[in-house]
Amino acid sequence: MRSFLRVLFAACALTIMAGCASIPPVDFTVQDVGMVTNRKNAEMKSLTVGYAPQSQQRNVEANATIPPVWKEGLQDAINRSLIFSDDTEMKVNVSVRITEFDIPAFGASMTTSVGAIYEIVDRETGDLLFAEEIMSEGVVPAGYALNGQARAVESWNRAVRNNIADFIKLLEQADFSKPMFEGSGE
Repeated sequence: MRSFLRVLFAACALTIMAGCASIPPVDFTVQDVGMVTNRKNAEMKSLTVGYAPQSQQRNVEANATIPPVWKEGLQDAINRSLIFSDDTEMKVNVSVRITEFDIPAFGASMTTSVGAIYEIVDRETGDLLFAEEIMSEGVVPAGYALNGQARAVESWNRAVRNNIADFIKLLEQADFSKPMFEGSGE
């Protein structure tokens, strides 16, 4: 009977300690970003991240704290990838509009879906050089932590990190010499 109580006590203690696992910070910094091979002959002058108009949104379950953290993660990925050049003739604006931030309500495995429209515009001509809605998911298995909130926040982090990484990959393949839409600036 004593050994049973010891095992029960140990199991309860482990459950409590695991259940008290700290909740990760909201951090969208992509871990593995290296220098791209196809750099753009353009200098980024402006980067904005915000929510798309409601007419373009699907399920957005986030507040005003998400866009600044997304922007920081994106700025870091752009900087580390060296995708844009400095002191070039072409100057561009990068705009991100969040269209989806579907967070998990509950469950063992947590999945967050995010979507954002990325646009790059030539500041001189108004040409739309890049426009793409990127959808991604972040999945955190039940074994990550007993604390459901810790799994949920980590699923947000993974979803946005995946989204930013997908943007860098797509941008590397983009051809700025062929605008998607010609502006009226020149």
